[in-house]
Amino acid sequence: MKYTHLGRSGLSVSKLCLGTMNFGPHTEEADAHLIMDQAHEAGLNFFDTANVYGGTEHRGWTEEIVGRWISQGGGRRERTVLATKVYGNMTDWPNDSKLSALNIRRALDASLKRLQTDHIDLYQFHHVDRDTPWDEIWQAVDTAITQGKILYAGSSNFAGWHIAAAQEAAARRPVTGLVSEQSIYNLMQRSVERETIPAAQHYGLGILPWSPLHGGLLGGVLQKQNDGVRRTEGRAASALEEHRDAIEAYEAFAAELGHAPGDVALAWLLHQPAVTAPIIGPRTSEQLAAGLRALEVSLDEAALARLDEIFPGPKTAPEDYAW
Repeated sequence: MKYTHLGRSGLSVSKLCLGTMNFGPHTEEADAHLIMDQAHEAGLNFFDTANVYGGTEHRGWTEEIVGRWISQGGGRRERTVLATKVYGNMTDWPNDSKLSALNIRRALDASLKRLQTDHIDLYQFHHVDRDTPWDEIWQAVDTAITQGKILYAGSSNFAGWHIAAAQEAAARRPVTGLVSEQSIYNLMQRSVERETIPAAQHYGLGILPWSPLHGGLLGGVLQKQNDGVRRTEGRAASALEEHRDAIEAYEAFAAELGHAPGDVALAWLLHQPAVTAPIIGPRTSEQLAAGLRALEVSLDEAALARLDEIFPGPKTAPEDYAW
């Protein structure tokens, strides 16, 4: 396993992050525990979850599954950099969502209970809260850090200017502020290159890409369709038809490189300088093993240039739309 620092922090994390969103709704608890054990065996030490994971009928389900795995002991907690999130609605009552000091306090304590641990290593804001001032948010985070309940703070789904506002407010206190930003980022969705990634690099945040295979469209979807293994529906089917030519070219190029399309997509992210660790969300042990293969894929400058041709990304602002 390869390790790196989480943003500008001194925290060492694996170059892949285990996403747990499928645990519960799509992966049975016993299988989820097996996947987490196998991740540790492979040297993967960075696990990501969220308080709302589990579905609308059982929010918190995924944290509960991770917590019961942690409770088995054997160094599971000590060897894990544990990340979770706060923002989404846990109930329909006021103050049970977003980033007020009250909700941060209540949500954090609830996550700690479900996860059966005394602290969260990386506590992430799942979305920007436009109604709560940063001074209030940082005061709540400062209190939680002083209490030993969290160590680092991160963001998710932030625009570049949200990161700037958060970091400038943190500097006034002064506190560390954000050390990471979790964004959708992959070969097909590169919008964060316009402003979010430059802001993250400026302020020393590590990027944690979610949906690295863009909902499976970068995982060899056309070949799987031809083999009768997978059928796309809904939004995925529409996106496939819209980008079919590019996906065909991509799968052909992956075959030319001698790698599975999903491995190339993850490897491309691992070659991006702002990226700390793509988040892989396996439903099975086989999918975990497939994700780990990407660590062995090396892409030279010619390969990276060809991928840019197939899936061109934006320039940074303002050059993307002005001189």
